[in-house]
Amino acid sequence: MDARDVIIRPIVTEKSTGLMEDNKYTFEVNLRSNKTQIKAAIEEIFKVKVLNVNTSRVKGKLRRMGRHEGYRSDWKKAIVTLEEGQRIEVFEGL
Repeated sequence: MDARDVIIRPIVTEKSTGLMEDNKYTFEVNLRSNKTQIKAAIEEIFKVKVLNVNTSRVKGKLRRMGRHEGYRSDWKKAIVTLEEGQRIEVFEGL
């Protein structure tokens, strides 16, 4: 799996921007990727050193549109901790 197939997009919320002060960055990742693949992908794309990867699987919610209902897709979230002094510049301008 290519590094760009593992990392789908960064997650920018109030909670995730607060985590950036602790050198932790949040990404939506492929459901089938594991922690070692996520670590390798982040190090390859952003040229940083990763200390730790925490993942969680988010279940899709039930959504209704009038009388029609369905589920959002399940997705996987990864919180990546970088070494001290390392930064990902993509997030810094937000």
